[in-house]
Amino acid sequence: MMNTATELERYLDIATEAATAAGAIVLANWGQVNKIQEKGRSGDLVTDIDHQAEKEILKILNRHVPHHAILAEESGIIRTTDNNYLWAIDPLDGTTNYAHAYPVAAVSVGLLIDDIPQVGVIYNPFRNELFRAATGSGATLNRRPIQVSQTDKLSQSLLVSGFAYDRTETTDNNYAEFCYLTHLTQGVRRSGSASIDLVDVACGRLDGYWERGIRPWDVVAGIVIVQEAGGTVTAYDGNQINLEEGRILATNGYLHSSLSQALKEASQWQIKFDEPSVRSI
Repeated sequence: MMNTATELERYLDIATEAATAAGAIVLANWGQVNKIQEKGRSGDLVTDIDHQAEKEILKILNRHVPHHAILAEESGIIRTTDNNYLWAIDPLDGTTNYAHAYPVAAVSVGLLIDDIPQVGVIYNPFRNELFRAATGSGATLNRRPIQVSQTDKLSQSLLVSGFAYDRTETTDNNYAEFCYLTHLTQGVRRSGSASIDLVDVACGRLDGYWERGIRPWDVVAGIVIVQEAGGTVTAYDGNQINLEEGRILATNGYLHSSLSQALKEASQWQIKFDEPSVRSI
């Protein structure tokens, strides 16, 4: 399906309206969470503010694009009238942070067209930072162009990652990768918000990001923003990302192959690290 720049700009404006409206709710209710629940796994939280913010986003999308499909974190799939257009929304990415009054969270509104992320808006109300991008139009922070860093060596890089809610239930929990990359780089951070991680890569604050256990609403908007800022987004192995597999690797492009290789090496490093002779050093 062909989409003109004008059409994408319209969808970008809709996403902006939705993200900023939800962000206003998130900020206005800061420190006033009345209801916190777990959604199944320990630590996977949802608050009354998540629901309020999502309701606002859905209201705006229903007004502007009533026939488009929607995938919302709290409501799931809404409508399948026109599946060529699928909005992936996270009304409060960083709910655990928010519930603990730790001010690192954002609203993410992305649009897939024919299964390809093409529009993305991420709004961090705590820093009043609005990230926007649409395919072919570049990426901006508060309407000013942004671009990824030019760091080309892992030893000089600063990375970010995260841990899925099932981390206590599987050995595929990202612990080995996190530790291994900590040794190879100038550091690995963890924000607790995939949206913020992605935009931090897009604007050059960080050089790369990887994570497993992510869902489409976590990353669709951020994928567009990173790519339009000049970065690269793939699966761990460098192949095209499959949003259903839940693994993402996003970098400034310069580090992409070396970070992909390091992720492959991490499991072997863990074996060596566990050997008694190494632990005693």
